[in-house]
Amino acid sequence: MRFRTLVTTAATLLALAMPARAADFPAPTEGDFVVRDFKFGTGETLPSLTLHYRTIGTPQRDASGVVRNAVLILHGTGGTGAGFLSRTYGGELFGAGQILDATRYFIILPDGIGHGKSTKPSDGLHARFPKYTYDDMVRSQHLLLTEHLKVNHLRLVMGTSMGAMHCWVWGEMYPDFADGLVPLASVPTQIAGRNRVMRTMIMDSITKDPAWMNGEYKEQPHQGLVGAINLLMMMTSSPIGWHKSGPTRDAADKWYEDQVKARVAATDANDMLYQFNASREYDPSPNLEKITTHLLAVNSADDVVNPPELGLMEKLMPRVKHGKYILIPTSDQTRGHGTHSLPLVWGRYLQDFMKSLEPAGTEN
Repeated sequence: MRFRTLVTTAATLLALAMPARAADFPAPTEGDFVVRDFKFGTGETLPSLTLHYRTIGTPQRDASGVVRNAVLILHGTGGTGAGFLSRTYGGELFGAGQILDATRYFIILPDGIGHGKSTKPSDGLHARFPKYTYDDMVRSQHLLLTEHLKVNHLRLVMGTSMGAMHCWVWGEMYPDFADGLVPLASVPTQIAGRNRVMRTMIMDSITKDPAWMNGEYKEQPHQGLVGAINLLMMMTSSPIGWHKSGPTRDAADKWYEDQVKARVAATDANDMLYQFNASREYDPSPNLEKITTHLLAVNSADDVVNPPELGLMEKLMPRVKHGKYILIPTSDQTRGHGTHSLPLVWGRYLQDFMKSLEPAGTEN
């Protein structure tokens, strides 16, 4: 067992952070995979489920036909695979010589069920859409890999927030499919306490707006969406980051106004409602011993969604056979829950983890 909680000073963290050198990487290829008669855990079925994805790089197979360089990266609630193409994420990981160099790895960035360009409630079914869960999302990802992309093995599954929780599900549902798992900003247990209450508040804000009309609204329920977005912004933010964005009263007011306007314009109420409801059955804790692959869990101390003072990771991680836990201290570099998308902060740990997976003599 390789369980260890790492708490360093901010100065040490800055010294360990990857140098600021965002790089170019190959253009992604986009595609769709249509699953026929996909059956959800609720028993509901969709005759046609479209899974959108982006890939970068080329799969490489060994002599027995096993793909050895595939990396699956899973986005958070409300996000898409496109979010990983940013300068601050892909630009720090996918470039030549970087940790997940796309000339060496085959990077797969799917849009989860109910997100992005994959099939979602706003496509037409609205509140009649099947009530999917994280298990459904992971099963669909496995189908995308095995039936469409012909990937029969993964070097790494990495995810942020919801995608991090999917990593834990992957480890239990498909224990031999990946060499390594890296969940960023998560806890492998039932969502409860303030985290659950936040999700309930977000869902109630939408459904209790009279304009929601049981999901058959003609215009977006504006007040419900504003309330939901307010809660989400507060829970996933950090004081340091927000103070930089609004260092004066007027700047803060303007920044907030712009944020709400942009987020409301980009959000569908039914999609958001389903996205948060999907976490309702998440609970890997009873089966952590089933995770036999190597796992690196990374959280940040200023993450209000997964607050370290609950001590959950210290209780749960010893049950993960090859698990290691890193808690990044609050610093000028962290951004609360959003630290999960900043490789400059945690990239060194990922680099060490990838090296620990490599058989001797197979990599430079």
